[in-house]
Amino acid sequence: MALGAGFVALVLITVFAVFSSEEDVPRGQPMTIPPTQTAPTLSPPPVTQAWPRWGVTHTEYSADDELPEAVEVAGHLLARVPMVQNQHIMGWGAGNPEPAPGKYDFRDLDARVKLMSDSQGVPVITLCCAPDWMKGGSEGRTDWSQSSLETAPQRAHFDDFAKLTATVARRYPTVKHFMVWNEFKGFWNNAQNRWDAEAYTELYNKVYDALKAVDEDIKVGGPYVPILSNKNGAASQLRGAWGIADQRDLDAVEYWIEHKKGADFIVIDAASVTKDAGIHPDEFTALGKFGAITAWLRERSGDLPVWWAEWYVAPEDVDWTEERRAAVQAVAMMEFATGGATTALYWNPQRKEGESCPGCLWRPGTGAELPMAGVLSGFTKWFPAGTALETVVSSDPKVRVLAQRRMLVMVNTSAAAVTATVDGRRVELKPYEIRWNERGGE
Repeated sequence: MALGAGFVALVLITVFAVFSSEEDVPRGQPMTIPPTQTAPTLSPPPVTQAWPRWGVTHTEYSADDELPEAVEVAGHLLARVPMVQNQHIMGWGAGNPEPAPGKYDFRDLDARVKLMSDSQGVPVITLCCAPDWMKGGSEGRTDWSQSSLETAPQRAHFDDFAKLTATVARRYPTVKHFMVWNEFKGFWNNAQNRWDAEAYTELYNKVYDALKAVDEDIKVGGPYVPILSNKNGAASQLRGAWGIADQRDLDAVEYWIEHKKGADFIVIDAASVTKDAGIHPDEFTALGKFGAITAWLRERSGDLPVWWAEWYVAPEDVDWTEERRAAVQAVAMMEFATGGATTALYWNPQRKEGESCPGCLWRPGTGAELPMAGVLSGFTKWFPAGTALETVVSSDPKVRVLAQRRMLVMVNTSAAAVTATVDGRRVELKPYEIRWNERGGE
């Protein structure tokens, strides 16, 4: 599909980016926009037979720093297979949406939502974070430090935040899925050394009511808790070869499940690495955490659709080749598929030109495709939510396989070449190679 000049110009404004709260800065000055005014008319997302399952979260760094020729190449990676695309209302590429009570600035959010529409994305909005005046700060000013961004609104302003989310929902009527808040930011109870699930759930319920009042067809999800794990630790409901889940995180999820007014899906995030031992026991076995958590969430929530808002497979300082990193990420996506996750969003680590860019979708400065872009596109096309999986066994356990009737994907989890029989065929895979093979199904 060719990209027109309008789309290229839009991608120049913003495409993928990476979270860097220390450098997250506002764009533009506040302006007053009546809350009843909607954004420019946007085309609805494409009709598909199944929810795409896979997608990305737009964050701070963008292709707007790229040369025009690089931007167009990078834009194709976003548009070639329609996928879920998520954007926060404040931070991660968006300025303060309400710098002062009743004074709105939706220019950044307008651009991101239009980008999602123009690139045929299924749009999602994360309702985080909160303007300063809702957190005890000054009206008309925005503190973009990490500590400020990770501060929750004060209880006295929960209703104000819910009102803001309703304004966002009315402004973007084509957005039908909303995640409430991000990683329980600001909801830690220091005195009791646990999450303040009570306060978060109070906020969530107000937002839930506000969104449903705008449109009862809007889908709302929470609690977006980060589930950490350790190699060694206290008693927990959930453990495996990958480690032991922090029971405090699980307790927060269970409190929300029991006290929420309603939910259309359940949201969490996690890293496969442990806090006390790093990668344990190895990078591929550690990925079992994702499948285990997905199963636990489905059981505890009454089988609500499970959304992974973020997922990570390596420490920040790990020195892997792009082939090895992509192999680990592909196997992680296999865990989500076999575990029955409905949605998994890739928190895209795009960087500016001249910076190291592990796990990026394109090469900064040129837009050239990197391995993870192909992995994401392949899974989006062949393994949307609801796809019936088929069991295909490899003769060598080092080769992981995910298959449906028409297609399978193989991943060599070894640093050495492997020869194996997969689906009745003899295959030779290079170290950490990912290979897609058509099957005999019609």
